[in-house]
Amino acid sequence: MLCFNRYNMKQWFVKWLEDNRGLVVVLFCLPASFIFDVCLRFRNWVIRYLFSAPHQHNERVRTIQAAVRKWNDLPTENRRPMCTSRPNWLSLSTTFFQKKDCHQITVSLFDILNLDEENMIVKVEPMVSVRDVTDYLITRGYALAVTLEIGDATCGGLAMAVGMTTYSHKVGLYQEAVVSYDVVTADGSLIHVERDNEHEDLFSCLPWSHGTLGFLVALELKIIKVKPYIHLQYIPVKGKKNYCDKMRLLSGALDKLATTPDYLEATVFSKDEAVIMVGNFSYADKPGEMGKVNNVARWYKPWFYKHVETFLRTGGGDEYIPLQQYLLRHNRAIFWVVEAMIPFGNHPIFRALLGWLCPPKPAFLKFTTTPGVRAMTFTRQVFQDIVLPMTVLEKSIDIAEDLFDTYPILIYPCRIYDHGVNSGQLRPPREDQMCPGANYGMFYDLGVYGVPGKVKRKERYDSVKAMRSMESFIRQHGGYSFLYADIFMTKEEFHEMFDLTLYEQCRVKYGAVGAFPHLYDKVKPEINVFEVGRTWAETN
Repeated sequence: MLCFNRYNMKQWFVKWLEDNRGLVVVLFCLPASFIFDVCLRFRNWVIRYLFSAPHQHNERVRTIQAAVRKWNDLPTENRRPMCTSRPNWLSLSTTFFQKKDCHQITVSLFDILNLDEENMIVKVEPMVSVRDVTDYLITRGYALAVTLEIGDATCGGLAMAVGMTTYSHKVGLYQEAVVSYDVVTADGSLIHVERDNEHEDLFSCLPWSHGTLGFLVALELKIIKVKPYIHLQYIPVKGKKNYCDKMRLLSGALDKLATTPDYLEATVFSKDEAVIMVGNFSYADKPGEMGKVNNVARWYKPWFYKHVETFLRTGGGDEYIPLQQYLLRHNRAIFWVVEAMIPFGNHPIFRALLGWLCPPKPAFLKFTTTPGVRAMTFTRQVFQDIVLPMTVLEKSIDIAEDLFDTYPILIYPCRIYDHGVNSGQLRPPREDQMCPGANYGMFYDLGVYGVPGKVKRKERYDSVKAMRSMESFIRQHGGYSFLYADIFMTKEEFHEMFDLTLYEQCRVKYGAVGAFPHLYDKVKPEINVFEVGRTWAETN
């Protein structure tokens, strides 16, 4: 009876938290997150201004090499696989890899090392954040070729995983903007990895490897020249086929010689309504243009996607957004995830009084996540980025609605190149997915974030069944799941989605077997998603 009562109390408490989530977040989470963020920013300030020393980069790398060699000197039976000592809660992954089971190596490398304006390259250490490198480059008239919208993401984390943005229809995934990697391998050696040197195999496999082939200690990234503003046009489109066709046309998916905008994205608000955004660099210096400047990142401004939604009613429009604010436009609402936490968060009064507290710090949310909260979040929410070919855009909208029934949905077009035998873990685009006459196919990121419709309606929802159905669709059409999010695949299904042939060869060649976790083991959820999902589906 006591156990039964405890179970009922737990169920009641979980239900109360769900029903009063906004109040709990505002009264407790936001203030605590703000204090947490202040402490974290102070920590980063100390690191950046008191310990920043680009001239000591080589010495710090030698320290990492020495730590790896010390691991090699351990008795074989005492060697656990290596990983970095960076806390799980500082990563943007939804999973919690069990670092306690690994031998942790400190990789504290936070400096911007060099800006090569002649060759349009910036060299950074792996822990440099997107926000820091964006601040550094924009004041000099540049930006990364691929700039993620979340400022807390790190350059190294994106390089070892994946990144995509609204410029990707021109350049491809984040990995296409990497010129070189400096890597400490399993034996403590430091190697310089380029597309065309003796380590071209490793160059192909480091993206999507999630730190399972070596320790990244520096990388060179392509940059582009920019102007201070983005002239953004909002184009509302009715009809699924109409907005899908228009995205294929504007992205250049059908014609490699087509003139394409600098930035392109679509936000789908229902199966039959979307707003397409076309952005181009601008100085906003002509008569009347400065009057159309919109500082979208100010704390009292509507969340960006809510602002975009207004153009469904007004019939479209255009404005000029300061470049840095455009690049981080989704940061305040974490796309639209914050709405699930604070349903009234976009109300003008809330924005005016407490908008400066948003968003809750992702690191804080992970830091305070208990096993119970972890289980509840993956069974009650969806947070997935999915790469699919433009040829199935309409089908993917249909299946996303059937499985998740949550809007908005994000669409970012992106080139996926066919690098042949050097394609790494990504299977090359199929022949019918290629842009005519080009060495790439036009794919897109389907971003699905939020609370599924069945959960909102308090109906039974099987998150595992839904995600496995989506993953089956992805594999069927030659797509890929972003591995920062929970995956629900068996190892065999994972091998079907990703080609690990060259990856496995690199693990042997560079001594990673036994020295670093395997990719599947690194990215799979730390909990038994099948068991937890089944239990929640049966009892809720």
